[in-house]
Amino acid sequence: MAWPAKGFQTESVSSHLGSEESSGLDDIVLMKRSALVPSFILLAAAAVAASAQVVPTARARQVSITVGAIASGFQPDYAGDWACAGKACPPALYFPVAGAANQPLFGPGAFVDVKFTRWVQLEGEARWLRFNRYQNVHEDNYLVGPRVPVYHFWKANLYGKALGGFSRMDMGFGYHGTFTTIAFGGGMDIKLTKKISLRAFDGEYQYWPAWGNSKLTPYGASAGLSYKIF
Repeated sequence: MAWPAKGFQTESVSSHLGSEESSGLDDIVLMKRSALVPSFILLAAAAVAASAQVVPTARARQVSITVGAIASGFQPDYAGDWACAGKACPPALYFPVAGAANQPLFGPGAFVDVKFTRWVQLEGEARWLRFNRYQNVHEDNYLVGPRVPVYHFWKANLYGKALGGFSRMDMGFGYHGTFTTIAFGGGMDIKLTKKISLRAFDGEYQYWPAWGNSKLTPYGASAGLSYKIF
């Protein structure tokens, strides 16, 4: 399959390598728009919690919403390498090759945890891996799915999660795309006060089933703080 593959968009290289100020502004706008994802989850959960007030108090108290901020470090599984099936290929026939990057990507993130009952929980997360770029490669993740409590001891809660959604990757040189993303992971939250918890560790393995001409498997870890709204 020739490059650019399905799912990628292109822009002129000269435009991409133009004003850094313009590029930074685009990143800020995208991050602001992307923040609507966890916000939507939060508003939907609040609506559910509000409707729960009409049922008996014992049941209503089971619903809780927690919001948090994290810092993440991820191996993007792409080092900016390109390949071509033939010996002499025009630029249009080159395609990206998955492979461990020499340096990880770092960035901030946000998450929302909604607890309906002990065994029915939902987590939504957004992550913007924009720092420590190599050849301007960077990515964002927007995922949501079930969260499962695994074990409780002391003030710590161990959990697992299975998420789905999409990711956006900028390949550098004017190529970028949006891809279906499946993620599995887990971590540990430690309760510091009645409202505040430390997300001591959150590990995540991602699977992008259709990335250009192949598949991609980024992975990484996060840590941060959360606040229980109610």
